[in-house]
Amino acid sequence: MRHLAYVGNGPYCYANAFAMLLGERAPSTAVIEVATGGPFGMQLVAGTLVFFDAYGWNPELGFDRALDAIGWTSTVHRGGDAGDALARLATAASDGPVWVGPLEMGHLRHHPEMTGPIGADHFVVVLDVNDERVLIHDPHGYPYAEVPVGDFMAAWRAETVSYGDPYTMRTGFTKVAEVPDADAIRSVVPAAIAWLGMREDADLPPGSLGNGEAAERVADLVEAGAGNGLREHLMYFAIRVGARRLSDTADCLLLAGYPGAAAVAATQARLVGSLQHPVVTGDFPAAAAALRALAPTYDQLRAALS
Repeated sequence: MRHLAYVGNGPYCYANAFAMLLGERAPSTAVIEVATGGPFGMQLVAGTLVFFDAYGWNPELGFDRALDAIGWTSTVHRGGDAGDALARLATAASDGPVWVGPLEMGHLRHHPEMTGPIGADHFVVVLDVNDERVLIHDPHGYPYAEVPVGDFMAAWRAETVSYGDPYTMRTGFTKVAEVPDADAIRSVVPAAIAWLGMREDADLPPGSLGNGEAAERVADLVEAGAGNGLREHLMYFAIRVGARRLSDTADCLLLAGYPGAAAVAATQARLVGSLQHPVVTGDFPAAAAALRALAPTYDQLRAALS
């Protein structure tokens, strides 16, 4: 079956937020996403939480790499107390939009059914700040959302997000080089190979697994009923973003001159995407079979890139 590039909705919050800040000179969100290195692998964190992204990777590890690959820089601000952070944000927003995150999505109550922390990271663009509310473009589908200051600051503290620092934001986005998309992707291939090799310096808790071992273990967990929140995590988030980024990876690798690797990534995208219906409907044997078919593709992708 021929691969077709996907265009549509998906949980691409940080890539979409970057694209908003970079404006008309931004590359596609596909290039931004792939340049972070995130799509190159799979991880099962602490034996329970699955992500279709590189073993030991988190978004914070990929942002500077992605910006460098596409020829941009930015200034990062993080930490301090809440009052200083809010003042810093208000000052920055008075000069223009500000990229902000990670945030704890559960504190952002303009998202339906959010009433408290759920351990989910999120990124937004802040447009304006006053004493009562923070005005944001939320790439999860909410342009010009108004968030009460108290809720925003609780989210921005990010206490229940597993990576990053409180009150992180980026300003001063500056284009420093004209980089064709194909060159940007070629520049991150060595890092992609390293991620697929499951770097030994990965900072993960005991019980974590990567790539083929992760896929096999998740297959076992799904076959056993996908309990303890696994089913919900898969069907609401992990499958959606995983299939999307792998589809984008196939497109980007083909553009960069890696047709064999692109074919493997397209296969991965189809396998991850095929999980959605059986996970939602409870056909766990079918989902487990797709995960087991996925397991050997990580070594295949590394070999194709090498």
